[in-house]
Formats: sequence, C-alpha cells, structure tokens
Amino acid sequence: MKPDTILIANRGEIAERVIRTAREMGFRCVAVYVDADSNLGFVKAADTAVRLDTSYLDGDAIVAAAQRSGATAIHPGYGFLSENADFAKAVMAAGLTWIGPSPDSIANMGDKLAAKAIAENVGVSILRSSTNEDDIPSIGYPLLIKAAAGGGGKGMRVVHRESELKNAVATARSEALNAFGDERVFFERYIPRARHIEIQILGDTHGNLIHLGERECSIQRRHQKIIEEAPSPRVGDELRDELAGQALSIGRALNYCSTGTVEFILDDDTGDFFFLEVNTRLQVEHPVTELVTGVDLVREQIRVAFGEELTYSQKDIALNGSAIEARLYAEDPDNSFFPSSGKIIAFDIPAEPSVRWDAGFVATDSVGTSFDPMIAKVISHAGSRREAARRLANALVRTHLGGPVTNRNYLVSILRSDAFIAGDTTTDFVTRVELPKQTDISDAELRVLSKLAALWIERENRTSAPVLEFAPSGWRNSKMPDQHLRLTFDGLVMDLHYHRERDGSYLFADGVTATVFDWDGKEIDAEVDGLRSRTRITRYDETIVVAATTGDLTFKIVPRFKEPASAASADGFLSPMPGLVVETFASVGDAVTPGEVLIVLEAMKMQHSVTASYAGTVSDIPVDVGDQVEVGTLLIVVEPKDAEEAAST
Repeated sequence: MKPDTILIANRGEIAERVIRTAREMGFRCVAVYVDADSNLGFVKAADTAVRLDTSYLDGDAIVAAAQRSGATAIHPGYGFLSENADFAKAVMAAGLTWIGPSPDSIANMGDKLAAKAIAENVGVSILRSSTNEDDIPSIGYPLLIKAAAGGGGKGMRVVHRESELKNAVATARSEALNAFGDERVFFERYIPRARHIEIQILGDTHGNLIHLGERECSIQRRHQKIIEEAPSPRVGDELRDELAGQALSIGRALNYCSTGTVEFILDDDTGDFFFLEVNTRLQVEHPVTELVTGVDLVREQIRVAFGEELTYSQKDIALNGSAIEARLYAEDPDNSFFPSSGKIIAFDIPAEPSVRWDAGFVATDSVGTSFDPMIAKVISHAGSRREAARRLANALVRTHLGGPVTNRNYLVSILRSDAFIAGDTTTDFVTRVELPKQTDISDAELRVLSKLAALWIERENRTSAPVLEFAPSGWRNSKMPDQHLRLTFDGLVMDLHYHRERDGSYLFADGVTATVFDWDGKEIDAEVDGLRSRTRITRYDETIVVAATTGDLTFKIVPRFKEPASAASADGFLSPMPGLVVETFASVGDAVTPGEVLIVLEAMKMQHSVTASYAGTVSDIPVDVGDQVEVGTLLIVVEPKDAEEAAST
C-alpha cells in the first residue's frame, strides 16, 4: 500500500504544524478530535477528521481511526501518547508506520531513572538522585521532586525544607499519576542558578546520527517553559561540542532514529552540566532550531520513518543568526500564572514585523480548561539576538488580542528587559527579575483610547441603526444633552460626554476635540487632541478591545439600565483559577491554621492547593469533589478565630 496518508494523533497548533509539512510532501492528512475541539482550526485543516468518543489518550480508538480513514502512518506530535511505547507498538502491530523513535528507545528514556542509568553507563554526567526518601539527607536541600514517567513540569516540585516535603511528595505523586498513569517520583539535587540547555539530535535507520546545536529554555514558570532560544547566549563552541558529544553518546547507545532532545542542566556559576532526560519526540520549541539551521524537523521525521536517509550530514549543519520563541498562553501572570479561559474576542496577527506564528486558535474560538492553555507560539529570527528579541516583542505588541487574560505583556517585558538582553537567563529568572506583568499605560493615553472607543461605538451604532440611516452620525435637530457612555477599565470608571459639532468634529466635555476620518467596522482612523492614528478595535457584547502602543486594552461598557442583582455572597476563599475540585481536606466544623491545605484544584493536569491564610473554623463548603469551578467561585468559608472569640464574649 502506498504510504500517502498520515493521521496526526494530536490537537491544536502542533497538529496544524505537522499538517503543513506533510501536505507539502504530498501526503493526505487525517485529524482526530474530541467534542471540545470540534471547531478548532486543525480539524478544518485536515483532509479528513475522525471524532473520538473518549480522549487523545485512547490509543485503541486512534489506531481504529487510522484504519477507518485509510491512514497508513501516525504522527504523535508532542504530549499525549507521543512518548508511550505501548502505543508505538500498537501502531506498528496494526501494520501502520510509526513516525517516531523505536518503542525500545521510548521505553528506555520514558523511565527517567532508567535513562539516568543508561546515561551514566556511557560516561554522561548525572546529578545524584534517589527514589528512597531515606536518601534525602545525603542529597540535601533544596531538593527537586520529579515524576519518573514523564516531564513537562507535571509531578515536579521544589522543596526548600523538610517541613514542605510531605505535601510536596503527595501533590507530585498525584499529578504524576494523573498525567502519566504512574505515581513514581524520585528526588534530585536542585541547582538554584541554573540553565536548561538541550541538544537536538536526529538519527535514521542507516546508522546516521547528527546534532543540530542547542536550545536554551531557562525562562520558566511552574517548571514550564515560556521563552526558548537558539543558540544559547551562555554556550560557546567548546561547551557546545562537549554537550553535543554527550548527547550523541546517549543517542548511539539507543541506536536512535527520528528526532530527539537530550536535556541538560547547566550550573551557571561553575559551568558544570548534568544530564536530565531524553525527550523521544518533537519538542514544543523545535521551531527555533529549524530557523537557525534551515532544517525542517517534521520533514526529516517523516522521511526517516519511511526508511529514507537523513538529508543532512553533520558538516551541513551550521547555526545562522538567532531565533527566539515565546509561548503565548491564556494565563494570568498577576495570579501566579494560573490558566484563564473563555472566548477569544480578538486575535489579529500583524503583517509586520515578519515572524513565524504556530497558532492553535483564531478569533471566536474558546480556550477551555481541559487542555494546555497555549494559544500560539511566536518565533522570530534575525542576524543578532538583540534584533530577534526586538522583532519578537514588537510582533507581540502589534497583535490585536482580547478575551481571556494572557501572558502577552509579560512576554514583552521579558524580551525588552536588560537582564534578557544581557543573556542573564537562569531558571530563577521569573522570580529573580522584577518586571511589569501587565500593560503600563499613562493616564493621558487611557483618556485618548477611551475616546476612540466611544467614537467607534457611536459609528457602529449609527451604521446599524434601523431608522434615520440617512442622518450623519451624532446628528441633532435641536438642543439635546450630550451623548453619554460609561466605560470601566481595571476597576476605573470613565464617563464620556460628547457631541458632534457643525463641522463634523466631536467635542468632549473635557474640551478635547476629535475628528473621525474613516471607520470600517474593524479600524477607526481618527484624530484625538491633535494626534491621529488608525486603531484596531473589536467589540463583543459589552466588551470592547482597543489596540494601544503597548498592547491592547479591554474596556467594559456599563449598561444604562442594570438588571436586578442578587445579594453579595459570603466572604471566604475563592478559586484563583478555573478548574476541577479534586480533593477537600476540611469539613464543616474543623478548626484550621494558617498554611493548612483546604482544597485541591486541578487544571491542565496541574494541581493547586488552596490554603488557609488565617486561623478559624470552617462554616461552609459550597463545592463538592468533581465540581468544575470558575475563577472567583466561593470554595470554602472559614470564620476567623478572632471573630469567634468576639462573638463568645
């Protein structure tokens, strides 16, 4: 049978990414999807799509979908089943081509403890670690707890002192079990000032194995990467050769075929480096390597899977310029980077500057709580690292984006910071470098943007008016009160009063004049207080997103007539994120102390403990295990101890 159809066993941006290259190579593409993703772009991009009744972790259903759709090969993308040796075996047993490394390589490297043993046997430097809690005193604090069966920040906790150990181990095991079906964890020395350096390797079935240089992925929150780059500003030619040599040693020990990433931790103070793990799949951050080397890694994956030799030898690989990737997430940097959700109101990518967008969503799509909240990866490439950072920051700022809270403005702050430009990018960057996490906007610019919003709404109302459509916007045939619009922004209430003058301009109550030159439903070309701009604006119900020089501002339109509201809810501990209630540790009547875990929430397979911030007695728990809650949902009410004592006197 001709190998001309590939099923992509994944979702979102990586599914679309694989489809692009596979189609360029002449393959027909099949997608699988669950109900929550039925309207996303990757489903529409595929030639055929098969609905899954269960999940992206149902290997049997995915193999059946491949057979039903006529697919002859399966590409796993990253995450989900991409590093599941049993799934790879099932694909091959069904007579399908597996686009990835051998099941043996996956199994050997999927168990982090076995991987360390293999690395040590071939002379690769490793950190002291153990699965036995009794060995912790000899390892010492700070300590890193890691899942034995997987990575991606899941099942990982840093422990600074013994008193934190019990809760950290319990949470890490629970996350590991949920994410990988294996609750085993191990304990490893934690290096506070470190860099995450990884080497991209690529092998085929003809004995060829090469490396494509390094990536640095040190800037992380919650042990998950948000900025990646190639090459690393810390790695010179000599260190690169050492790292690559050890990575290739591991690859040869595995007879490695396909793409793979060998990860190291580099002590920034001493320059010593240690093996972490091998990711036997395509990495999220693979585009930075593609841009500096010119190698399409997905294309090479597919060619190798069908028995072809690598297109490149080691002497063909050179690192050209600098590439930086930023992961645009629906998350709130001001709320411990907890995920956010909701409809994407605006998502308009600028034509300039020229950067690569690997996006999984478009405007009107909704970001849910079932999967990773990454909206897109944005990747820049330039002759110098400074120019690449500047170009990427500008692309993010110029993107018209509104809906769920995102980390866009924080990414821009990182890319423009002195620390980043200087290459001071250790893994403690997020906690060490104080940066603004949201838009820093002046009062003057806020006043101008609120006026632009008012003028845009007025033009929209006039265009959609069912009567007097012949009348110009703001037309009055007698002395009438000024038009009035009330907006809110970040808790600030703004009342805008204005009217149209005889010459067609507008006069606001604060004396500022404005002129509208053009309005097309997407942009408004207007001059406000002597400054003219063409501004992108999007409205959805009572929300209006206005593009600014520093990003986008989201205003809320306050209705003229409010609907009756219910009484305020009781005080208590609120959910800091949308998620699932997975466990409660308190009951009504229990006395609790500060720091005590009350409820555990889960979102995107990551767990968060809601802890008591004061002593008191639990008086109400309005949620149950299994409930799906939104941000701000009342989880538990604790009557403060002081209030109880006052009531008894």
